[in-house]
Amino acid sequence: MNRLKSGLATGGLMALALAVSPAIPAGAATSATAPTAGTAAAAPAAGNEATLKAAEQAKAPATASALGLGSDEKLTVRSVITDADGATHVRYERTLGGLRVIGGDLVAHRDGSGTLTGTTYNLRKAVRPASLTPRIDRSRAEATAAATSRAAGKRTGAGELVVFQGATGPRLAYDVVTTGVQADQTPSRLHTVVDATTGATLTSFDEIKHGTGQGIFVGTVSLGTTSSGGSYQLRDSIGNYTTDLNGATSGTGTTFTDADDQWGNGSVSSRQSAAVDAHYGAEKTYDYYNTQLGRAGIWNNGTGARSRVHYGSNYSNAFWDGTQMTYGDGASNTHPLVELDVAGHEMSHGVTENTANLTYSGESGGLNEATSDIFGTAVEWYANNPSDTPDYLIGEEVNLNGNGTPLRYMDKPSKDGASKDCWSSSLKGLDPHYSSGPLNHWYYLLSEGSGAKTINGVSYNSPTCNGGTVTGISHQKAEKIWYRTLSTYLTSSSTYSNARTGAVRAAKDLYGAGSAECSSVEAAFSAISVVATSETCGGGTTPPPTTGTGVTNGGFESGQTGWTGSSGPITNDSGRPAHGGSWKMWLGGNGTTASENEAQTIAVPSSATSPTLTYWVRVDTAETTTSTAYDKATVSVGGTAVKSYSNLSSPKATWSQVTVDLSAWKGQSVSLKFAATEDSSAQTSFVFDDVATSF
Repeated sequence: MNRLKSGLATGGLMALALAVSPAIPAGAATSATAPTAGTAAAAPAAGNEATLKAAEQAKAPATASALGLGSDEKLTVRSVITDADGATHVRYERTLGGLRVIGGDLVAHRDGSGTLTGTTYNLRKAVRPASLTPRIDRSRAEATAAATSRAAGKRTGAGELVVFQGATGPRLAYDVVTTGVQADQTPSRLHTVVDATTGATLTSFDEIKHGTGQGIFVGTVSLGTTSSGGSYQLRDSIGNYTTDLNGATSGTGTTFTDADDQWGNGSVSSRQSAAVDAHYGAEKTYDYYNTQLGRAGIWNNGTGARSRVHYGSNYSNAFWDGTQMTYGDGASNTHPLVELDVAGHEMSHGVTENTANLTYSGESGGLNEATSDIFGTAVEWYANNPSDTPDYLIGEEVNLNGNGTPLRYMDKPSKDGASKDCWSSSLKGLDPHYSSGPLNHWYYLLSEGSGAKTINGVSYNSPTCNGGTVTGISHQKAEKIWYRTLSTYLTSSSTYSNARTGAVRAAKDLYGAGSAECSSVEAAFSAISVVATSETCGGGTTPPPTTGTGVTNGGFESGQTGWTGSSGPITNDSGRPAHGGSWKMWLGGNGTTASENEAQTIAVPSSATSPTLTYWVRVDTAETTTSTAYDKATVSVGGTAVKSYSNLSSPKATWSQVTVDLSAWKGQSVSLKFAATEDSSAQTSFVFDDVATSF
């Protein structure tokens, strides 16, 4: 089969660093009425973000009016999530009298017809302070900010008059940014928010945060590169590219080039080796979000990010600054901090920044940090790199403690000596790396369940804070639920209680009220001591069918088991991603004349009320025509085609879930068949996964 990859390379040293470019804080968040939930919603689909935002921005005045906002309150669209059933979740920033409202963000939820069904506000709807006239001069706020910063070479910008939505209500304030360089060479962009009435500092923190580590080898990996002027650049087709700062602490650096597309030698003796790891990490992170969560990268606009390596001298950190990843070379400039977890963790801070924008303080800071741990772990599972076996340990390859132990443990976070296993009111006063513990614990419990077990050779024993038990639903499902929670139901000041409410909503959206997945979400939050809210799964659990035979091995993780047909389509070949796990059914993709199929017999019970078939499908093609269907695929039940696809199918290269009504076959045993044909020229791949029946 013509299933090819680009640029083979040998990786260099890599390590885990834990940095974030956080939002300006706005207090603890609460949620308003939830939108109508239903089982028709799927994982948020990636789309043309600019077009979607422009369309929603045109509706913003009408939305503000519908929400009952004041005539001097304006909404600016920040992001748009569109569900498979046409429902939308539009995130807005707010201004009041022309002043930016820090913490005024909200999410408007509409059904497929465009009807407003609910709103999630950050903390509260009202954002109007007692006065919009400052009592202290801007220069006093700027002096306060300058005194707060400890950076070298600091420069304080002009203070911006804003409305600050805090826990005690809205306040008129100045937001002052002081830039400089911290003692360890890390850039600093310190925000100091000063009360414009009293002169008191309301909050202050740096946009750029970081961690430390030592490196490991990523091994031989495949990279996306670009041919240019007789050589190759370390730049892929969607805009991930890697540059060499060569010891500098500013600028964009020089893009790496190579004559033969063979990069690095697995050692720090080649400057390319660190670049290999950084580039690989960026590509895997983009691919994970795109193929598994339907998000087209950090900004959901189909573009990649820059990675800068060889920053500073002996710089033992890495950071995300809002636009790019930056890696130091570590102690003696021989331990580049470019391990896979770095990209997954740090670039996920970028996703958080462009969705819920969780403040990096209080409980929202813990949710922010845990989100990066969750998706950093998810990228590790997705990449399945033999040199970095997937696990639920954070920074296990770094050896920061000097005794071979990881930085954090997701099954029992308190094993690191500082993180918390369970929620309590004291969390809000902790460093986000430690208040993240309960959500990391929730993710592990939801993925794998409670109790002792061994996974990929690592022993885990996850207790619960309430003495109960939790049944795992797989890390893939846990990640989809948390991503939908983050992108749809959280705001910048959300708490653990808000996270429980949002995750239950998300589970109902994706898997239905009363589903086993939703029940496990509730159980996992109770297991970390987050008390139940008014949002519950409800509806009980769906009973199993009394008769009938469903799909066998619908996730294909057992290979050919249950399926008959062509040899080869059921595969764990990494040339195309699986929707869940690593195996899928990949029909086509040959680029030559070929026919392939896979089938099995299912029995639809006569007593079924609403029997359905569901599956996930992903189509990509090298055909350039927009009018002729050269390559085709069908899904048939009992010899009748129920769905058809071709090289003209849209959307391309994204997963979408399909539901088929099986009522016409009640009381019958029928063949479920997936088939595809290709012509002799360009390839079209029809990839199917997670096939299931519901009786």
